[in-house]
Amino acid sequence: MSTPTSLELPDGVRPTTIRTSRGSFAALEAAPVSGVCEREPALLVPGYTGSKEDFLAVLGQLADRGRQVVAIDMRGQFETPGADDYSPPTLAADIAALIEATGARHLLGHSYGGLVAREALLRTRAQDDVGSFTLMSSGPSALTGPRADELRVMLTALGVADGHLPGRDALRAGIFGVWRDHLEPQAVTGGVPGPIVAFLAKRMLSNDPYGLGHMARHLLSAPDRTSEQARLDRIGMLVIYGEDDNSWSPASQEAMARRLGARRVCIPGASHSPAVEAPATTAIALTQFWDAAEAAAAHAGTARMALEPCYGSSPSHGRRVTAAVVPSGQCRR
Repeated sequence: MSTPTSLELPDGVRPTTIRTSRGSFAALEAAPVSGVCEREPALLVPGYTGSKEDFLAVLGQLADRGRQVVAIDMRGQFETPGADDYSPPTLAADIAALIEATGARHLLGHSYGGLVAREALLRTRAQDDVGSFTLMSSGPSALTGPRADELRVMLTALGVADGHLPGRDALRAGIFGVWRDHLEPQAVTGGVPGPIVAFLAKRMLSNDPYGLGHMARHLLSAPDRTSEQARLDRIGMLVIYGEDDNSWSPASQEAMARRLGARRVCIPGASHSPAVEAPATTAIALTQFWDAAEAAAAHAGTARMALEPCYGSSPSHGRRVTAAVVPSGQCRR
């Protein structure tokens, strides 16, 4: 569970709703304080039990470099309404619709959000619209190791077994018990400030319990689709993770980057949530990668010649700026 360190909205960041052909999604939108978007927009997808607030610490920094950035709650997460279908094709279609609605050219998925965003690229026409794809603290396939064991224990406590999901009310009661008996004590023992604990409680209990059950099963069973993803060689790819990631191991993410031919950035001092644990380093790495992807597209003659306005803003035009390529991060072994 990613834990924001602050809930204060940075300058230029505002809550909004993204309306798509597949419904409405709660979001945080960051735009340059100047109001001029000189670079291409980005869409950020959170992980399991996460939300758009997981990106609060980097949104302003990313927008300061001249681009619009939108972080969303997926269907059934926190402030986005739930539904009855949480299958991978359905979640992928949601992301494709969000890409179309926001005009995003850069797609990032954190943790489980990375698996969903990958499905969007492989199952939908989103790959025709996206110029770069970032997997942040996400792996090539299903979650394994101690974190997977913890998730299985939680599902057992909720009565999820052998493909059977209890009703929403029973699931909701079970999730409240998991929060009260395990997650809240962990947060308090870990020194999380009271207002943040209150936010975590509100977010956890606002999630659609049916969605949590279905997403957890996908998280524990997702196949390795790295070979298919590697064929999308028109799209620039980045694998970024903390050196102490405790979900997918750094070694597995490094190996995935090699298979993809992707750039790799390992963030020193970070674990599973680099955007929270090392926001400045993470924002610099993402900005440099996105700028480099735009420069490569322009060089290949595929970049759009006219700049589009920010989502929800008046049209504006400016000179596209590029930056150096991101070097692979160096983390201890």
